[in-house]
Amino acid sequence: RSMAQVNQGVRETVYPQAAQTFYRTLSQIAISAVTPIAAVLVALACGALLLWLNGFNGSDVVTVMVFGSFQDMRSVGEILLKATPLILIGAGLCVAFRCSIWNIGAEGQLYVGAIAATLVGTSIDGLSVWIHAPLVMLAGAIAGAAWAGIAGYLKVRFQASEIVTTIMLNYIALILTSYLVTGPMRDASAAYPQSARLVREAWTPRIVSDMRLHIGILVAVVLAVALYIFLQRSSRGFALRVVGLNPHAARYAGMDVARNVMVAICLSGAMAGLAGAFEVAGVTHRLYQNISPGYGFEGIAVALLAANNPLAAIVSGGLFATLRSGSEVLQITSQVPQVLVLVIQGMVILSVVAFAKLRDILRIIA
Repeated sequence: RSMAQVNQGVRETVYPQAAQTFYRTLSQIAISAVTPIAAVLVALACGALLLWLNGFNGSDVVTVMVFGSFQDMRSVGEILLKATPLILIGAGLCVAFRCSIWNIGAEGQLYVGAIAATLVGTSIDGLSVWIHAPLVMLAGAIAGAAWAGIAGYLKVRFQASEIVTTIMLNYIALILTSYLVTGPMRDASAAYPQSARLVREAWTPRIVSDMRLHIGILVAVVLAVALYIFLQRSSRGFALRVVGLNPHAARYAGMDVARNVMVAICLSGAMAGLAGAFEVAGVTHRLYQNISPGYGFEGIAVALLAANNPLAAIVSGGLFATLRSGSEVLQITSQVPQVLVLVIQGMVILSVVAFAKLRDILRIIA
């Protein structure tokens, strides 16, 4: 055969395959981009219907709850402040979920991280802010990783379900926090259960002096990018993904399944603990009984909306922070009862979960 005939055969064989690969990749990207948007739109439409049925203006869901959150730079700063723990927790859970570890204990890991950060921030004095503030963050991350490691150890050692153990550890962390702020760590001069104020050097530096927004948002974005690179570009990240897809095949290939499980759940716990440290050192500067409004549970929806992609968790975390801030604005300006606001937030989460399942089905079909 001549060289021209050989080249013609190659083109006929390779080009159709390349075109199929291109269109398949394009369809996967389109599905990943469209389904989260559809999930939010459906949830907002249901929220508008709910408000209308209860005698309120249904259009307030968009005009007040969404656009009303961007009134000025201070409002944007508050959204970014709420996005910080959601991005941290969501990105960390992406790592655990990619390893098929269903860590439902981010809320408890956040509380334990907040406890550790408070202990370091109140018991040490005389350090520079460049030493004390990072030390507080490190303490929170280590505490969160250790708390998550308990569930990880129970899974690899006794095959205990991490769903059950992490949920139980949530309750233990919440009760432990209540005990500490009403007993050993309580500020004797305070009227309400709370710890002493962290020393000034332990506070997380703010980006703008007259706003509450601190550098935690920058740390959250950097760590989310780092986790994405870790999962997609490192051998350890590859091993975590293989274990998540098929632990038996991973074990047959010589991978340490137990070790990878521990790495995945401890990484997610460290991110949640860091979120708790930022809440104490950057927002409240004290430890309270209910320091988290449910960031740990909302972080699960953030990870699901991001399709377990830490990079996409930055966007989904910002979206949920916008909805959370908008819910507060809706409650204040439109006099919508808090119960209805919570129902709308629940609709968003349910819609995200439902469309995440639909996205997986569409990817298989495509």
